[in-house]
Amino acid sequence: MPAPGLCRASPAAATGTTGTTTAATSTAGTGPAGTGTSTAAARRGPSPVTAPWGGARARRGGRRRRPQTCTGPRGAAEPAVVPGGPQATLPDHHVLSDHRVSCETGAVFVHELERELFLSAFLTRSEDDGAIPITFHAHLRDHPDLLRWLRYIQRDPHQPGYLYGCPTATEIGTHTIEVLAYNRLTYETVAQRLLITVIPAPRGELPFQGEFLVGNRNVEELLPAAARDIFLQAAAGVWEQDDLQVINITSALDRGGRVPLPIKGHKEGVYVSVGSRGPFSGCLTSAASAQSRFLCSLGQQPLASCYDTFAPHFSIRWCNLTLLQVWPSPTTSGPVWGSGVLEEGGGFQPPTEVPPQDLLPGFLVTLLVPLAVAALLCLLLGHIMCCRREGVQKRDLETSDIQLFHHTTIHGDTQELRHMAGSRDVPRPLSTLPMFNVRTGQRINPLPGAADGARVPLLQQ
Repeated sequence: MPAPGLCRASPAAATGTTGTTTAATSTAGTGPAGTGTSTAAARRGPSPVTAPWGGARARRGGRRRRPQTCTGPRGAAEPAVVPGGPQATLPDHHVLSDHRVSCETGAVFVHELERELFLSAFLTRSEDDGAIPITFHAHLRDHPDLLRWLRYIQRDPHQPGYLYGCPTATEIGTHTIEVLAYNRLTYETVAQRLLITVIPAPRGELPFQGEFLVGNRNVEELLPAAARDIFLQAAAGVWEQDDLQVINITSALDRGGRVPLPIKGHKEGVYVSVGSRGPFSGCLTSAASAQSRFLCSLGQQPLASCYDTFAPHFSIRWCNLTLLQVWPSPTTSGPVWGSGVLEEGGGFQPPTEVPPQDLLPGFLVTLLVPLAVAALLCLLLGHIMCCRREGVQKRDLETSDIQLFHHTTIHGDTQELRHMAGSRDVPRPLSTLPMFNVRTGQRINPLPGAADGARVPLLQQ
């Protein structure tokens, strides 16, 4: 039996036809159980093979060696160390520093989850970092999902992820989003907390807003800042305003759109909301007029009195154009909140005490009124069932003597007929007798005898 603190080589550590040499030295972790060292070596050939996480592993002929396990005095697993090299552990969980961002209400918020930031936190390195698949998972702290105005999109594990949305006035404050990145090759994880501070817009909500449907783009293609700038430049040529601002970006799938066919060039479609403080141009007004809607219902293009500056980068579906004018809502002055600290010399003044209330009348009303109603109902029901019955004597007194005599006669005749029918002695009807035997010609005696003819079988054995 090996002594405590020594390494036990796994019996499955056999190699293939080509021999290899592996060696592993582990140091016992410090703790209440004590300290110790252990060494294990196995020689099978001239070349050493070491796993990235420090354990010894070799692959020959499609077979994988199990890493050696070192146990301390209490059997706890200890990290393996390569001789002459730094200590390396199994893929672990890493935490990055918090990242703070801010956004305004009524404006689009886009945060890119950069792959390079999380790749630098992984222990493993690769010559081509773009070939490492990484997936992100984001959720609100202490909640399983994101905020109702915040969405997440990542089209492919080799592409960055995006958090985007448009906060409203009810979401003012600081929200903590926890982001977890997974390395799909080594199963390493990196976590980061994203602190989003939502502040009210200084100038309020934009009064003129227009929503465009871009048919040849996916939502992640319009989230980068460069793509949004190009879209705003194209929209400025149609709107004839220079203060345009992207309010929100929404995938057409989130608005009830259908998933496109997996054909090259087919996109999901993106709804882009743009706002301005200047009025709409005549081109946009004519494109959203009732006559244009009628032409769209007929399958034709709407009226447009200007040049489409979105082409060829963006394919706008003008039949889905929506123009909205938002009027500023009057703000009511709410309570002024203090600092929460009492001033000097000021004492706490509790609210005045509420005078005691007499609950006895309410209790009596609640209890006695239902009881009184129940008693009245019982009396009414008893009077109907007991005091309103006619009885046999009252019935006979109100009935004429001729009718009573006729009724009595009918009863007497009925009883007499029943008595006569029970005592009659006549032969049985022929219809009740059994049929004669067709083979022998024998007939059954119709007169009653010792045996009942109805129970005699038709065919004699």
